Amino acid sequence: MPNKFILKLKLRSWCSNGRGNIQCLLARSLASWQGCVPCRRLQTLREISLRVIRVRLRWRLCLAGLAALFVAAPQPTRTANAVFVPSFWEPQARPGKPDLNNLRGLRFLTEDDYPPFHFALSDGHLSGFDVDLARAICEELNITCTIQARRFDTLIDALNEDQGDAMIAAIRIDTRSRAKLDFSRPYYTTPARFVSTVTLEHVAPTPESLRGKTVGVLGHSAHEAYLETYFPETIRKAYETQELLRGALINGSIDTIFGDGISLSLWLESPAGQNCCRFRGGPFLDANLFGEGVGIAVKKGNSQVRQALDYALALLAQHGTYTTLYLKYFPIGFY
Repeated sequence: MPNKFILKLKLRSWCSNGRGNIQCLLARSLASWQGCVPCRRLQTLREISLRVIRVRLRWRLCLAGLAALFVAAPQPTRTANAVFVPSFWEPQARPGKPDLNNLRGLRFLTEDDYPPFHFALSDGHLSGFDVDLARAICEELNITCTIQARRFDTLIDALNEDQGDAMIAAIRIDTRSRAKLDFSRPYYTTPARFVSTVTLEHVAPTPESLRGKTVGVLGHSAHEAYLETYFPETIRKAYETQELLRGALINGSIDTIFGDGISLSLWLESPAGQNCCRFRGGPFLDANLFGEGVGIAVKKGNSQVRQALDYALALLAQHGTYTTLYLKYFPIGFY
C-alpha cells in the first residue's frame, strides 16, 4: 500500500504540472501494473518503448523541418567586396519550362543612348547591361537573337506593329505602362538613395536624424514628393537640374542629397563623385512613386514570349549570369 500511495502521488504531481511528457506516460503505465502477470508487464514495457521512440522521432522530424526552413530561406546576395546584388527570383525554386517549340528566335527592340543600359559603341555595335542580358536570354533558351536600336519614342509602336518580339529599354512598370504592354518579371528596381559627404556616410538617414537638416533634391520630382511625405520635418532644398544638385554637394552648400539610386551610383564612380561623397544608408523603395521595377515588355497578350523571358531570367539568376552582368556595369551597386 505505501508503494502504491507514493506512486499515485508522483503520478498526480508529474501530470498536474503540465508535464505531458515521457515521465507522465511512464507513471500512468506503471500505475496500471497492479496485479499484472509478468507477460503483461513485458507487453506494457514494449508499448512504452514504442511510444518513447515515436516521441523522439517526432521531435527529430520537427527539428529537421526547422533546419530545412532556415537553410532554404533566401539570403541577400553580396559579393566579396560587399556589393549588394538584387535578386527577384526564389533561389530554391525550379521554374517550369514553358512550351518553346514554336519559338525559334527573339527580336529585341531597344535604343542606343542610355548608358550603361543600352548604348552604341564607336564602331556602331550595341552594348550595355540590357543588351548583354538580352543576348544571355537567347543563349539560355538556345535560340537566335537579334537586337535592333530605334528612337525611344518609336519603340512601343514598333512592338505593337510586330516589328519586334520584346522591348528591353528600361521601361518602368507602372499603371500607365501596363495599360499598353505586358511585362516579364522585374529584373531591377529603381531605388532612391541618400548621398552625403564622406564625413556623414555612416550616419543613418532617418526622419529623426534629418529633422531640421537641409537635404538637396531635384525640384518637382518623385524624390521630392517622397521627402515631403516621409521626412516632413526635413528642410528640402530643390534644384532645377542634377548638375546643380550635385554641384551644391561638392562645393559644400549642402551635405546631403536625395535622388535616383542608379544615376547616383554612376556619378559616385566618376572622378567628381569618388573623392567627395558616398551613399548614406540603404535603398528606399516605393511602387507608387518610383514604379514597380523595370521589366522586358511584350505585346499585350503575348504570353508565350513573356513566359519564355521569365523562365530564362530565372535560370540566369540561378547560374550566376545575372550577378556577373550586374557587377560588370554597376561595380558600386545602386542598392
